[in-house]
Amino acid sequence: MESQLGFVPGDAVVRLGVQRGKARADPVRQRVAVVARVPAPSGDPAAPLRALIFDSIFDTYRGAVPYFRVVDGSLKIGDRIRLIGSGKVTLTPDIAYVTIGVHTEGKDASQAVSENNSQTQAVIDALEKSDIASEDIQTTNFSIYPQQQLDDRGQPTGEITYIVNNSVYITVRDLESIGDVLNVAVEAGANQISGIQFDISDAEYALAEAQEMAVANAQAQAENLAQASNLVLGDIQNISTFGGATPYLKYDGIGGGAAVMEAASVPVSSGQMIISVEVSVIYEIR
Repeated sequence: MESQLGFVPGDAVVRLGVQRGKARADPVRQRVAVVARVPAPSGDPAAPLRALIFDSIFDTYRGAVPYFRVVDGSLKIGDRIRLIGSGKVTLTPDIAYVTIGVHTEGKDASQAVSENNSQTQAVIDALEKSDIASEDIQTTNFSIYPQQQLDDRGQPTGEITYIVNNSVYITVRDLESIGDVLNVAVEAGANQISGIQFDISDAEYALAEAQEMAVANAQAQAENLAQASNLVLGDIQNISTFGGATPYLKYDGIGGGAAVMEAASVPVSSGQMIISVEVSVIYEIR
């Protein structure tokens, strides 16, 4: 082995092994032999601080906790270190926002508007009968515009069609009923559903928990770094959050084309929402 790898025979290689579950040599003498022959990692104390992450564990509260070894530079009493901690909380959404619209067309502007008004009012009445409170129904768009008709060659025919759109933004507070609500809206005349957004009605407690976890994660990192330098972690000098809480989720969304929905209840999956927080914490070494 020495000749194949280029080692000095009898000096660079420490033979270790097991046989039938037992070490061939005294394990203590084996460790001493390794320590005596393998030099400690070298570094430059005058260089900028660099640390090697040689291991990590996962704690359900503090998150991923890395273990450091200072390679270059040094930590001394009075120095300050800045750590970034992260925390996240997974929640199940309990509220949804949906935009429901009515699209009509007609040769006469007044007739097209009248038809759209009647159809939209029917949708609103149906939503209120489905336990959607009136304060949770808000008109967000009403538009009317003329559209020139074209022939097969793309040339204007002189005929004009008036396009009318009316959209309402609704809040659904019972997610178990959202499929039925969409079905009722479609049956009442809605022919545009632009999307569904899920949210948490009261996310303050989850945000506070994520912030607490992020601080604990930064604290664990700082403690390990100070321990690696044989120093004691001092008081927090500064703490700040950045990036804010970032909620994100996965769900089976519903796009346009509501007019082709079946009469059965629309299947909707709310998925889960994750609130993520990052904090920057500065500690003093003492």
